[in-house]
Amino acid sequence: MTPQILDYTEQLAPEFARINTEWIKAMYVLEPHDREVLANPGKHIIAPGGAILFASLPGLGVVGTVALMPSGEGAFELTKMGVLEAARGRKVGEALLIAATARAQAMQVQLLYLLTNRKSAAAIHLYEKLGWLHDADIMTRYGATYERCNVAMRYPLQG
Repeated sequence: MTPQILDYTEQLAPEFARINTEWIKAMYVLEPHDREVLANPGKHIIAPGGAILFASLPGLGVVGTVALMPSGEGAFELTKMGVLEAARGRKVGEALLIAATARAQAMQVQLLYLLTNRKSAAAIHLYEKLGWLHDADIMTRYGATYERCNVAMRYPLQG
């Protein structure tokens, strides 16, 4: 069953925090930047022109999320992509990633990048499978945002 993709609403803000807190705490430590964005997604992502998408499965409800967060000069970070542990293995992450890259193209984003960690091997494999490229320049420009960041990638948007 293909997940249904939903747009952000204030009512879904708690789901954004819940889903991301689960995976971040399971693999890493919630950093101050994480806490601020998760507590105020409307302020940090939506208000400056970003987007948050959710994935819903029948019988399980909202099980995944991803955000496109503006970082200046036409650049957006694909961030806070997570799927609840109970829903993994159902291609939810893939559906979210496809929807997010399509949304970025529709928004005419000029640079789409992400920051992650080698520990997130399954996610990195998915990014590579869907055309994301490792990029040292992205690491130099944006990698200091998170202490846990040691992998930077960009998506080759169609001009």
